[in-house]
Amino acid sequence: MYAQFFNSSDFSFTANQANYQNCIIGGNWLMLVSLVITLACLFISYGVDQYFSIASQVAAHISTVLFAGLFKIGYVIRCVGVHGLGYKVF
Repeated sequence: MYAQFFNSSDFSFTANQANYQNCIIGGNWLMLVSLVITLACLFISYGVDQYFSIASQVAAHISTVLFAGLFKIGYVIRCVGVHGLGYKVF
């Protein structure tokens, strides 16, 4: 259940449980997307910086910080969903 990215039709949830399940799924997606974008920004900033203009590099550096913050927000959303379903280990 922790690594879900889509709603499962195998289980029947109450409305409250479905909301927490959606928090887990939304948090997982937010973490995945922000991780990929953060890695791309790091690659642009440090891996192939000679091929990009200074404006692109500045944007990549700023985006690295912003998307790393979104990753943390995704983890908090996921933790809210897991805690709401009664799990004590996140």
